[in-house]
Amino acid sequence: MVSCIFCNMQPPIFENDLALAFFDKNPVSKGHVLLVPKRHAKDYFKLTSEEKLALDDLLGLCKGYLDNLYKPDAYNIGANCGLEAGQTVFHCHIHLIPRYAGDMANPTGGVRGVIPEKQNYKD
Repeated sequence: MVSCIFCNMQPPIFENDLALAFFDKNPVSKGHVLLVPKRHAKDYFKLTSEEKLALDDLLGLCKGYLDNLYKPDAYNIGANCGLEAGQTVFHCHIHLIPRYAGDMANPTGGVRGVIPEKQNYKD
């Protein structure tokens, strides 16, 4: 797809036969990485098992790289699948977002923060 930003990104920081990893052009934090399959697939649920494994391999490589480069305290990993989930580029991509102590007042609930009133909960 000529119009897809992820189908035309170069150069990756890591790649394997089926996937690529890039620094996000609009990072949430220092070291924010996007992992994408080389094949244009709409979202995570359209990937083959092999593509999922390839992305997982790159996820591990990127984490090790970011651990050494930026020394984050934690990570969020996520994918938006569908318009209502916030997906804006319809080529599957997984966010690896380094987190740093103090980068937000209360990180409790992590990815649950996509719906702010559901982020903090009690058992």
